[in-house]
Amino acid sequence: MLPEDVAALAAVVAGSVLLPGDVGYDDERAVFNLNHELVPAVIVVAQNAADVQAAVAFAADRHRPVLVKTTGHQMVGTASGAVVISTHLMNEVVIDTAGHKARVGAGALWAEVVAEAAKAGLAPLNGSNPTVGVSGYTLGGGLSPTLGRSHGYAADHVLSLEVVTADGELRHVDAESEPELFWALRGGKGNFAVVTALEFALFPVPRLYGGGLYFPGERMADVLRAWTAWHPGTPETMISSFAVLRLPPLPELPEPLRGAFTVSLRFAYTGTAEDGERLVAPLRTVAPAILDTVRDMPYSEVASIHNEPTEPLPYYERGIMLREFPEEAQEKLIELVGPESGTTMWIAELRALGGAWDREPAVANAVATRGLPYSLLGVEVGPLSQEKQLKESVAALLDGMAPWQSDRRLVNNLAPEEAPDAAVIYGPERYRRLAAAKSKYDPANMFRINHNVVPDRLNSRSAESPRAL
Repeated sequence: MLPEDVAALAAVVAGSVLLPGDVGYDDERAVFNLNHELVPAVIVVAQNAADVQAAVAFAADRHRPVLVKTTGHQMVGTASGAVVISTHLMNEVVIDTAGHKARVGAGALWAEVVAEAAKAGLAPLNGSNPTVGVSGYTLGGGLSPTLGRSHGYAADHVLSLEVVTADGELRHVDAESEPELFWALRGGKGNFAVVTALEFALFPVPRLYGGGLYFPGERMADVLRAWTAWHPGTPETMISSFAVLRLPPLPELPEPLRGAFTVSLRFAYTGTAEDGERLVAPLRTVAPAILDTVRDMPYSEVASIHNEPTEPLPYYERGIMLREFPEEAQEKLIELVGPESGTTMWIAELRALGGAWDREPAVANAVATRGLPYSLLGVEVGPLSQEKQLKESVAALLDGMAPWQSDRRLVNNLAPEEAPDAAVIYGPERYRRLAAAKSKYDPANMFRINHNVVPDRLNSRSAESPRAL
């Protein structure tokens, strides 16, 4: 595009309109994963909903696809030829203390929401990484590692959304006003509209007992077997996960973990600290811990439980869901990432689910993974020049666990280049409903640079491939 092509758009946008070569273009196209690059035709840095409407109308007039970006933790495709809407300036957070709810802009991060809610003694169903955007995480379901087992998915507690659909209309969407769109948005990821704001419930959780127990990697078998036997007997107020870590020698890591091979148990318990200590006690005796960070903490410090990177880095990650995790699966996991495996896997994490994650919410949504007891995620870190090795390493883990894998998948844990059959990911009945909503609200498939739900009227041969954009 040329400057004259976007002059009319720039005249009505309160934010900025950037073309390749413009000051700020490279900053706005940057994403959290340094191995992923966006090269859009134009970037609209939106300040408000009207800017989003203008960007969508511009894209529709020129038959261009639209990609929405806050931080870019999960991107699909390069957005070549596309209009990118950057929402990070729309990061307002308003806490309704009496109503136990929050209204946040499309660009808000979990760190911002957690901090504001904590001032009122409230907590959201946030993710493990504080730098993840609220809207993308929530549209993909939202598997909170702090409150999810007792409250369900983040998508279950969305009260309303403000969105711009492909026709340029700004819509208030809730269970009464737009029931089918409300159902599809919560779990269908970014297939249906651009979110400009969302409102969701908060919970009176001012503190919790949580953190990590780290053990020598050579004790993986003992720790895994103990945790697998332990967690099914814990109350829903206890969330736990198991991780195998081969961390690089980064100076920001604690000395015992720097460059070390360890296994970690992560905990988040909303009962009393005394009960939490009693519950965790059996696992503290499995092996000598090299680091124990489990403690009573204000909810504002929950990011310390997983202690994930908050600065961009080059990585590759992919996840699956497991139907079960019997003894044979435990042995296979030890073989794949244990002391004798030879893997370079940076993180292999197994989250135990169940509880409210299995229950349908008061207002149904498109989340497809209820009833699946485990989420397994593999993460490798390295430059793009090592892409083949990174992908093969993650594939070795996930392919090795395939005998226990479910077809249904958590959309937030799909890799950028994956183009799995969405009908399989969601299940045929749920996918048909999603495709019908897509046909109504995005019939031309403008929002297709994603793990795409194709409108009914388009088949897979006529719809443009999201991998090509």
